[in-house]
Amino acid sequence: MTTAAGFVLAGGQSSRMGRDKALVHLAGKPLIEHALGILLNAGLPAAIAGGKPALAAFAPLVEDRHSAQGPLGGICAALAATHARFAVFLPVDLPLIPASLMLCLLRHACLTGSPVTVPSVNGFVETFPAVLDSSIAPLLERELVGSRRGCFSAFQAAASSRNQPLSVLPVELLVQAGQLSHPQGLPASRWFLNLNREDDLRRAGIHLRRLIA
Repeated sequence: MTTAAGFVLAGGQSSRMGRDKALVHLAGKPLIEHALGILLNAGLPAAIAGGKPALAAFAPLVEDRHSAQGPLGGICAALAATHARFAVFLPVDLPLIPASLMLCLLRHACLTGSPVTVPSVNGFVETFPAVLDSSIAPLLERELVGSRRGCFSAFQAAASSRNQPLSVLPVELLVQAGQLSHPQGLPASRWFLNLNREDDLRRAGIHLRRLIA
């Protein structure tokens, strides 16, 4: 069994953006390339969970039979398709996340055997990126089938079924300890900018232009 595999969650409806977010361009390339690059820079084999068939031109595509039920469907499809012990999930609309965060989360999961490992920033627990032990796939599938489709609540339920809490890594502490940084020096509070709307896309572009300048 390989240790870990990476998956970009790209099966959303992109209703607030008005077009497929995976193919929206930021800094000259589509968001799907940004997301795959983050996983690859972390040394993870990368595939796409969900999304339109055209995305298969960028990386292997895992079909999501429950695409209308949100990202939990893509997660369950990816866990069913992988032989890795851990699966690292990154939504396509979080292009400012550094690869080093993936490595910190994965390292913690490997050392502790935690079923679910996620970050927090400014005291707020983020749902993604997330590292999941593939053995919790049946527990997440149960949440999906039961129409309890929220990812974070499903993660909590899966961890609780194992009599374990979610493992939460505070990003600020990792930065202060020198274990985590952004390659362009972007502050941690900006990493989790979620690109749901055109305004979010413009804000992300401004952050990147300032870093380059």
